[in-house]
Parts: sequence; structure tokens; C-alpha cells
Amino acid sequence: MSERRRMIVGISGASGVIFGIRALQALQEMDIETHLVASKAAEMTLGYETDFTPGDLKALANHAYKPSDIGAAIASGSFTHMGMLVAPCSVRSMSEIATGVTSGLIARAADVTLKERRRLVLMVRETPFHLGHLRTMTQLTEMGAVIHPPLPAFYTRPKSIDDLVDQSVGRALDLFGLNWSSTRRWGEDIEGGKRPSTKS
Repeated sequence: MSERRRMIVGISGASGVIFGIRALQALQEMDIETHLVASKAAEMTLGYETDFTPGDLKALANHAYKPSDIGAAIASGSFTHMGMLVAPCSVRSMSEIATGVTSGLIARAADVTLKERRRLVLMVRETPFHLGHLRTMTQLTEMGAVIHPPLPAFYTRPKSIDDLVDQSVGRALDLFGLNWSSTRRWGEDIEGGKRPSTKS
């Protein structure tokens, strides 16, 4: 069954809420229907790290749900979609998804995404990792999730933080088969094997 061009975006309370914001903006540019669930902690982080309000964040999505709304459409396996991106993904959210003990809608929607064999990408934002974190990531990978920490790519010669954020988001969206125009590619936008010219 072909999936509808819509995606679930979860935003947890980890640092890096800009990754979720840019993902929503990118999906909007590509005309992908978005279903957003942001945790209460994410709304707090939003205020610490950006000038966005919770209302601004919700306005970026086609549909937004309360984090406690476990009766939402995205909590059901009958809700067809391309997959789910959690950006950023806190260790708490990651751990809940791994155990299947879901206390809120982010973890519930992610659990359903896995059981329906759809793509789940977790932009885990924590460092350093202790052994428990690494074992949880291994468990999630064995369950079918993709662990995609937002690590910077310097071969793109980023000029700003925005460039770093966009490249990380673009590479995450690649995992859903989506080609965002802001993503720079080795051997295409970047001349593979050669240093960019410094001449003006």
C-alpha cells in the first residue's frame, strides 16, 4: 500500500529544537502534510533557544496534537504515513520508545510507526553516551529505527549555524526518500575530491 505524502514530526525537550523547526519548514516547502506533536519540555526549550512561541511552532504544521492525546489519529496503526521523525529526540523519549512503555503521544506514535514497519528516524541529542544509551540505540536499531544524531558535516564548508542545521535536517529527510533543496551533496553541489576555489 502506497503511503500518503504526510509525515509525523515529534519534538522532545532535548536541546536542538531548531532541528524540528527546520524539518517542519522543509516539509512545508516540499508540500508534505505534517502532523506535529511537541512535548511540554519541548515548549520550554523553544523559549530558551529561539524566539518562536508554541503557537508559532504549531502554525508550521498542518495538524498539531497535545502530547497527552493518546487518542489522536497518529496513535493508530490505521493512520498511513511516510514515517516519523523525532527532532530532537531526548534520551527519555528514546528510552520510552525502546521499551514500548509509552507515557505520551510522541512515544506512542513512534511505537506504532515501528509496529507498522514504517520509517522511524531519531535525531538523538545527547553527549557523551554511556553504555545504557548505546545499548538502547542498539535495541532500537534492531527494532527497525534509524539513529541519526545531528552531527555537523564540515565538508560542506558551512558559513553559518543555519547551514549546519539545514544539512543535518536534509540528511535526515534523505532517509524518507525526500530530496530537500537545501541539502548539499558530495560530488554534486560539492566538487568531490577537490578543494573549493578560494578565488573571488
